[in-house]
Amino acid sequence: MLKRSLLVPVLLLMAGARVAGQTPEVELANLREDVRGLTQRVGELSLRVEQLERQNGELREKASASAQTYVTVAQLNDAVAELNLAIRSGDAATAERTAAQIKKLGEATNAALDSMAKGLATRPVVQTSFSENYAKEGVSYTVQKGDTLAMIAKKTGGKATDIINANKIADPSRIQAGQTLFIPTPAGK
Repeated sequence: MLKRSLLVPVLLLMAGARVAGQTPEVELANLREDVRGLTQRVGELSLRVEQLERQNGELREKASASAQTYVTVAQLNDAVAELNLAIRSGDAATAERTAAQIKKLGEATNAALDSMAKGLATRPVVQTSFSENYAKEGVSYTVQKGDTLAMIAKKTGGKATDIINANKIADPSRIQAGQTLFIPTPAGK
């Protein structure tokens, strides 16, 4: 059927080829090459269509599988409505489950608080009283990023305990960059 449908255009082209100066054999060879190219292209397109159909089928399978694993908003709303209805009706079983969950949450909270309390117990005691036994003369020092009291004492020639007492530093690990400290100068310097 394809050969018959091509026969009429072939004859017309052959007639046109005589007018254009080409021989019927050359024109026929050109037509055969065109038909071969079209046949190859149709084959490529058929393969692509098959590939797309296969991919479409895979996507449909994935979509149906995902629809089964996820809850829809309507299903979630229905579950919430049922839960609210059970709570309003005073369902004893629901109240017991809720009480058990609250108890379990309370126990977990208490365990977390106990763990935090144990962590605080291992922290060094914060100094709350300070000695007045340090030199009253000295210099000001602005804390630099990365400074520690030991480093500051070494840089300035002071004693860390004197710096702590003079500035009433309760937690020496909490000095901050930009903070100005009084550095007592030891006697004889």
